[in-house]
Amino acid sequence: MKHPASTRDIGPRAGTPLWLYMVTATVAGAGLLVLSSAGLGADQFRHLAGEPLIWILLCMIVAGELRPISLPGQPSDNGAATSLPFTFALVIHFGLPVAAVLQVVATVVAGAARRHAVHRTVFNAAQYTLSLGVADAVLRLLRPEVNAGPWVPSDPAGLAAVAAAGAAYFLVNRMLVICAVAMHERVPLSQVLFTGIGQQSYVNGVLLSLAPLVVVSMVHSVLYVPLFALPLGALYASAMLSVKRDHQANHDELTGLANRKHLIRRSRREITHAQNRGEKVGLLLLDLDRFKEVNDTLGHHTGDALLQTVAHRLTHSVRPGDLVARLGGDEFAVLLPKVRDAASAREVAVRLRGSLCEPVRLEGMDFDLDASIGIALYPYDAPDYELLLQRADVAMYVAKSGRTGVETYDPAKDRNSTARLSLYSELRRGLAEGALEMHYQPRIALDSGAPVGLEALARWRHPTRGLLLPAEFMPVVEQSNLYRAFTGQVLDITLAAAARWHERGWDLPVAVNLGARELMDPDLAATVANALRDHGVSPHRLVLEIGESALIGDEEGTTQAVHRLRDLGVGLALDDFGTGHFTLAQLAGLPLDQVNIDESFVGRLRDEEPTVVRAAIALVRALGMRATAEGVQTAELADAVREAGCHTAQGHHFSPPLPARDVVVWLSAHCARS
Repeated sequence: MKHPASTRDIGPRAGTPLWLYMVTATVAGAGLLVLSSAGLGADQFRHLAGEPLIWILLCMIVAGELRPISLPGQPSDNGAATSLPFTFALVIHFGLPVAAVLQVVATVVAGAARRHAVHRTVFNAAQYTLSLGVADAVLRLLRPEVNAGPWVPSDPAGLAAVAAAGAAYFLVNRMLVICAVAMHERVPLSQVLFTGIGQQSYVNGVLLSLAPLVVVSMVHSVLYVPLFALPLGALYASAMLSVKRDHQANHDELTGLANRKHLIRRSRREITHAQNRGEKVGLLLLDLDRFKEVNDTLGHHTGDALLQTVAHRLTHSVRPGDLVARLGGDEFAVLLPKVRDAASAREVAVRLRGSLCEPVRLEGMDFDLDASIGIALYPYDAPDYELLLQRADVAMYVAKSGRTGVETYDPAKDRNSTARLSLYSELRRGLAEGALEMHYQPRIALDSGAPVGLEALARWRHPTRGLLLPAEFMPVVEQSNLYRAFTGQVLDITLAAAARWHERGWDLPVAVNLGARELMDPDLAATVANALRDHGVSPHRLVLEIGESALIGDEEGTTQAVHRLRDLGVGLALDDFGTGHFTLAQLAGLPLDQVNIDESFVGRLRDEEPTVVRAAIALVRALGMRATAEGVQTAELADAVREAGCHTAQGHHFSPPLPARDVVVWLSAHCARS
């Protein structure tokens, strides 16, 4: 058990409590080493230096220092050293001076080999000397015959004395380290006192129990000592496997940062500590700006390298004890276990943004990084982790939308708080109680004026606010877990109506809208197939309209999803074309039947230069797809879209959306039965 690895590169500032503590421990350890060594004469040192046993033990101790047994949740170079059985065997057999000298030499050699900072190596040497000194004192107190010369425990009382000395070594060594950790992380000693004590007690107990066996081996033959490398190697390998599994379960594979699971566990623990101490905890949510452009343009390999650079910069910009986690994609979180106020949390956020400002050079190109950060504090903004994360997320999106960089949570800017949660609960209840209704807007063939289809449009009959349009509740559906239930109900209601119309002689296809989450749902194709089967509706009588925004992003995933739906035999349409960044060139690889031109795009036909709209419609026709104009409100616009080449149109000029009961009446008045 060694000095905390987080301080190995930068020593504590002079005059701080940690600096004073380390200096005091170092001076005490050096003093004990000098005083104990003074009891050995020069002749005795020369004699020991000529013993092969001493050199073999020194080699085993150095090797043990280089291969510590790490424990889950701790740095890989900060575990229980496998040198302990040999060092403790020297205490038992020869006493403190020999054990301390060899341990100090091994610590210096291992520290140099692993490039530890000088202050860390010196502290570790002093820490070992003090711990071994206490163990030696306990052993001599309980077994005075140890003072007479080399000693071998050979009875139960001797083994009990060794056990007591081992316990003393463990307690002193642990306290020396824990005090340094508490000062370094600026947390109360009680908070870290019992952290991992069970695992550490077990591992140190196993290592210390080998010491008497090493002593017996030393006495019988020096050749027996190296054989202990085999069981220690097995123990080391087993511990490393356990550490690897723990690390994989709690860390992000790409960046090595804590994952969401680790963040949740640590946050809840820190909130509990803060509640007991009456302190505050901060949570920062960080989202990279324009990262998707890099990923899409240069590929995931470059994007991954960029994320690794971001992770490195973030971990080197936070304070000791803070936790950096990757939540997924380009979203990171920083937990501040101890923060004075919102201003202090903002200082950390500003420093994090500053660390990302320096351009990153990858594959011969410079990338400018920037991020939006949201801040939420316990207990001011939320009483638990889940709400704290939600509030930090709200603040982050305020920062991103306003391009301010850093924002603390402000209830006045939280459009998604109480009202949104209330709307979510009401909608969930409404879906369960059948409050969803479908209205249907006819689609007209521009060459004949006859209806050729219907578009199903959702309405929610709210108990107090009346009939709500999609704009008032669809954001809740799309950003919650209600989208599956919603899509299932829309299909059931629409296909049930289509089956009734078919029985009365009307065989027009009915279109249903799909959002991004619905499209990427792996169970969507099965849901559609089951609904068609349950209502006895032929697949060709259902058209699924996919919003333009749903096709932007994961091109491979959306293409596969569209082909799965095409395999069902249903009609497919691109909806709301002209509202985003989707281009007609991307249509070539998609098995679509029609493209719905958005109302805002159709309106440009009334401009003096409607060339772009006409060209888009011409390209749709050239690709073998039908062009449908949406939002046609006037006869003048109906004539314009007909002249531009649209096949069909819909809008209030032809008919507003109709309740299901009025559809048959309208159809009877406007077309012949099939």
